[in-house]
Amino acid sequence: MNIWLVMLSAGLLTYATRLSFILLFGRIDMPPILRRALHYIPPAVLTAIIFPEIFSPNGQPDLSLANPRFLAGVLAALVAWRTRNVVLTILIGMGALLALQAWLS
Repeated sequence: MNIWLVMLSAGLLTYATRLSFILLFGRIDMPPILRRALHYIPPAVLTAIIFPEIFSPNGQPDLSLANPRFLAGVLAALVAWRTRNVVLTILIGMGALLALQAWLS
């Protein structure tokens, strides 16, 4: 199958899925408790994606000081907590990860 056809189909399917929720929730009035609950979905999904990479990069839990991902994650969490700046958190976290990987390797 042509790769461009696969990419176009996946893009259209993703767009249709997201559009269906926008159209559905745009027409009904959600209860406030559901609206508040929906605000927790993005942090929960990001946590589920990021935490395994930080705490068990090789499939085994590694909370040692020899784990550059763990150290960079701790630094990024501290920056996020103190500054509340997403871009600064990403830049410092990625910079720390690159530096720590070069230093510890």
